[in-house]
Amino acid sequence: MANQYSFDVVSKIDMQEMKNAVDQTDKEISQRFDFKGSKTELTLKEKERELEIVSDDEYKLNAVIDILKGKCIKRNISLKGLAFGKMEDALGSTVRQKVGIQSGIPENKAKTITKAIKEQKLKAQAQIQGDQIRVQSKSKDELQTVMSFLRQEDFEIDLTFENYR
Repeated sequence: MANQYSFDVVSKIDMQEMKNAVDQTDKEISQRFDFKGSKTELTLKEKERELEIVSDDEYKLNAVIDILKGKCIKRNISLKGLAFGKMEDALGSTVRQKVGIQSGIPENKAKTITKAIKEQKLKAQAQIQGDQIRVQSKSKDELQTVMSFLRQEDFEIDLTFENYR
């Protein structure tokens, strides 16, 4: 039996699920009466992990974002993993908004999370490993306590747990 147990705290969005949510949003927009003849389009850039939404006006752009959020929730994509940028004017009297898709825990957030774990005075060590955090302990119960603590806290990013062993 191992004398050291661990799990990884990560923050990432499954791009296949995101692609499916964007496709479903596109399909709903094409079928809705209020979007007939509009210049609304969604462009998912998987390599850059970015989504660009272009629409006729602010009202339609907000409607597209609401549809997208609904589709993401149905596909278990956390909205905390989406970073909505500012709305800006685009070509042909349209508006555009870019949405960043989270991949990895930013360094400043990772430091905040590890500090919060250490402040709980649990018998668990947290260390930053690239864009994820490894939490180790000799007790599985301590790891479960750390997981429940992280679920309760709001670090303004989507946190998931992997490699629990």
